[in-house]
Amino acid sequence: MDRIGEREERYLQEVLKGQFSSANTYQMVTKLERAFVEKFRVKHAVAMVNGTATLHMALEAAGVQPGDEVICPPLTMSSTSIAVLHANAVPVFADVDRDTFLVTADNIKKVLSKKTKAIITVALYGLAPEMDEIMELAKENHLCVIEDNAECYGAYQDGKLVGTLGHMASYSFQSSKHLTAGEGGIVITDSDELADKLRRYSGLGYAGIDSKKGRITKNDIQSPDYERHVVLGWNYRMADLCAAVALGQVERMDELVEARCKAAAYYQEEAEGCQWLHPQHIKRGNQHSFWTYVARLDTEKIGWHEFRDKYQEFGGDGIYAAWKLAYQEPMFRNKAFLNREKLGIYDAYDYRKVHCANAEFLQPRLLQFKTNYYDCEKAKEQAAVLKKTIQYFNRK
Repeated sequence: MDRIGEREERYLQEVLKGQFSSANTYQMVTKLERAFVEKFRVKHAVAMVNGTATLHMALEAAGVQPGDEVICPPLTMSSTSIAVLHANAVPVFADVDRDTFLVTADNIKKVLSKKTKAIITVALYGLAPEMDEIMELAKENHLCVIEDNAECYGAYQDGKLVGTLGHMASYSFQSSKHLTAGEGGIVITDSDELADKLRRYSGLGYAGIDSKKGRITKNDIQSPDYERHVVLGWNYRMADLCAAVALGQVERMDELVEARCKAAAYYQEEAEGCQWLHPQHIKRGNQHSFWTYVARLDTEKIGWHEFRDKYQEFGGDGIYAAWKLAYQEPMFRNKAFLNREKLGIYDAYDYRKVHCANAEFLQPRLLQFKTNYYDCEKAKEQAAVLKKTIQYFNRK
């Protein structure tokens, strides 16, 4: 199976044959959004340029204002909390669980304040946190919940499709994700009000677009009296070229996700019973989509680099470490926020003093094994390398 196939190429050719004329602009984006709505069984989908823009627009649609606090986990790619800064809001970090590696309602509760406006959950590595508990907490405190599902396509929780559990859900089409267009993102929601704001705010604040209409008509814009912009907006609209590839990927989502799940299953089979390698715990009722297969290494017994180097020596493609915790990045430590730090809204926050004990324990111990193998034999080869590496260290 090829990751990019005939279908994606055919849709690209359709766009190119349209010569990028005004009459054809955004037609493929519209098709992509409709396909996403059908696949995820939601009312609205709004495509954008990337998965950071989608989070930013979700925060703006939620009414997050300068100085509001948005709770998010630190153990994830920092784009999640960077989007909070884009909205001139304050990222507040809630710790994760040591076994699932995911943010929890109990840890969110510990950092709630009167300034809290929203929560961004992260379905880390393809597994969603316990959303029922988080949604109940959000309801009690009148908070908006945004699912960051950049790494999670096609997973379920208690029979519900992940992405339909919060008020909005953000997805990425960046090159490493289950579905890719090289770049791109999309937000889904069942709320007409939120969808109106998502589309208008991501489309330069145009008056003529709303939750169901993604572009203004030629008759509108040809009039000298036409007032275009009714509110501040960003130019985050997805291009038809990216939409063409993403559309083909959405139509092939099941097979693309299944390939990663199969690769993860091969790793899991070979790692079964290892006393010093602990995979991400999947609670009953949850289904994982395995953007990557991740496990916690007992670094008191085996060093992270020692394991990685031996895995590569035996023929492994390499192992990714977990990202540096967001609040440990120089940008947060030094409040290098492109002068937003001068607004005064961050004065009370010293990110050098933030301490999420579980996240700090996990980050230097996590091993992320690649699952983006679309040839089963290649995936099996990598799992065999893992087995050989485990056997080597068990004999030491």
